[in-house]
Amino acid sequence: MPSATLLDAAAVARILTRMAAEIVERCGSAGGLVVVGIQRRGAELATRLARLIEEAGASPVTLGKLDITLYRDDLSAIGPRPRVGATDLPDEIEGRVVVLVDDVLYTGRTIRAALDELADFGRPRRILLAVLIDRGGRELPIQADIVGQTVTVEPGQRVEVAVIELDGRDGVDLVEANRR
Repeated sequence: MPSATLLDAAAVARILTRMAAEIVERCGSAGGLVVVGIQRRGAELATRLARLIEEAGASPVTLGKLDITLYRDDLSAIGPRPRVGATDLPDEIEGRVVVLVDDVLYTGRTIRAALDELADFGRPRRILLAVLIDRGGRELPIQADIVGQTVTVEPGQRVEVAVIELDGRDGVDLVEANRR
């Protein structure tokens, strides 16, 4: 049970539409644009953003996804057998504009790991970071270029993003940190 619903499905849809328009505005015709989602929920959000960017009249968008598990700086804390998902990037990201998509920006460590992994695949011309929720609390000097919504999160709370593809509904909830 959420402590508070921050965004319902309609609000998530509106925010993603605005974020897609912002991406098109920043990238021009979006020719050669690669939208890459960070596994789990960032990948689903990236798929939706890519579709919305194309619907906005931009050139076709290449889609990719990253699993940053093996690039985490706390890998030893995860345990001896971390669950690793798929990384699926286009053959060539060299010289292209990449929009990295995640659901929640918190400490910045996930984004650092994603940047490290992207660097192993080539050198994009530019990388933009798009996040649905920026909850503050950075431990690294990383900030998003495109933010759906900024929220204030009190100690003992966390933000949970639900996407219909994985959770059966769209929404963003603020929950007590000890709940799962």
